[in-house]
Parts: sequence; structure tokens; C-alpha cells
Amino acid sequence: MGNASAVVLAERGATVVLVDVNPSLEAFAAEVDGIAHVGSVADSAFCDGVIAATEETCGAVDILVNAAGTIVRADAVDTSDADWHRIFSVNVDGVFYMSRAAVSGMVARGRGSIVNFGSIWGVVGGPGHSAYAATKGAVHQLTKSMALEHARQGVRVNAVVPGEIRTPMLSSERARPPTEDELHALADRAVPMGRLGDPREVAEVVAFLASDASSYMTGSLVTVDAGYTAR
Repeated sequence: MGNASAVVLAERGATVVLVDVNPSLEAFAAEVDGIAHVGSVADSAFCDGVIAATEETCGAVDILVNAAGTIVRADAVDTSDADWHRIFSVNVDGVFYMSRAAVSGMVARGRGSIVNFGSIWGVVGGPGHSAYAATKGAVHQLTKSMALEHARQGVRVNAVVPGEIRTPMLSSERARPPTEDELHALADRAVPMGRLGDPREVAEVVAFLASDASSYMTGSLVTVDAGYTAR
């Protein structure tokens, strides 16, 4: 979904700066004529450096999309201390560090849009994903709180809340990747529309929240879940 968001924003004329721990990021950045910074958003110094470098080379940071995320597939009792801290360091600390680094410049210029990636599991319970659900609930609350903190300073903070989307995360942290039949069964069982979402369907909402078309929206959690949380 982060990749798809970068593609859509680049198509709309944005200069895209990308962050990921995976060195393959550099090849993807070339595809969207973007700039790559390889490192972890769990490192606050790295986040500060990315924003500083971006402002030096590209000018103002007008849009920040916090899309980095990882998952732990385990009940609470089976989640180790290490896994609990690891998932919070990426899913929550990373959002906080990048937002904190970017928002000062946005406030100084009187404009900016931050779009965080929440999840349906931050809205409803996620049995078997307790740590992940907890991180996304934290992201939702950080989104609302920062939105109120900067509501009169020209900076908007919103979150996109995806449902079951066809991404590599559906296969991650599993003993084996799900088959196509298993993915279709998941969609049929869990998704009111009966299909998995495409990353671009989420990215289009990210682009909307990043743009002036959503100028009267801040503190919003926008579900893109095919009706999952409407039940």
C-alpha cells in the first residue's frame, strides 16, 4: 500500500521521498523518479535526518505518509517481550518520530498534510493479532490528538483505515503463504463485498487525504474496508 501510494502521488506531480529498511527500495524509487533513504523508522535520529535531508534537497515537506508497518501473528499470551517491543517500535514509534520531525516545518509554513496508516484492527478487536491491533489503536489516537494540536496551524492529520487488502503482509509471519483458494475463502468469509482490496484502492484515498480536496478534514479515520466495520 505504501508503494501504491508513492505511485499515485508521483502521478499527481509530487516529488516522492521513500523510506524503508529493505535496500530494494532504491530500485523502486527509480521507478517513480523518487529519492530513497534506507533505514528504520524505529530510529528517531534516522527520521530526523530524512526530514532534514528532504527539506535541504527538495524544499518544503508538504505531505507525510506514514505507511511502514509490521505484524505479529500471535495471541497476547504467546507474544514475546521482543515481538511486542518490535511491533510498537515500527508501527507506533515510527509514526510518531516521522510526524514529530516533519510537523515543525509544516507549522512554520502554515500548511501540511500527514496521512497515517491505521487498520480495521484498530477499530475492532483482532483475536490472534493482539499486539498489532494495539499498535493500530495507538496510531488512531495519535492521529486524532495531533490533528487537534495543529488544527489552527494549517496542518491536517488524518488516517486511512484499510481492511483486507491483497499485500505481502497477508503472507508474512505465517508458516506458509496462503493459497489463492484460501485468499478467496478469506474474502468470502470476512469481507462484505466478497473480495480482497487492491493496494491502489487504498492509495487513491491516501492521495485524497493528502490533497487540498480534503481541506476540511482533520482527525478523520477513513475506512477503506469494503464494509467490514459497518457490521
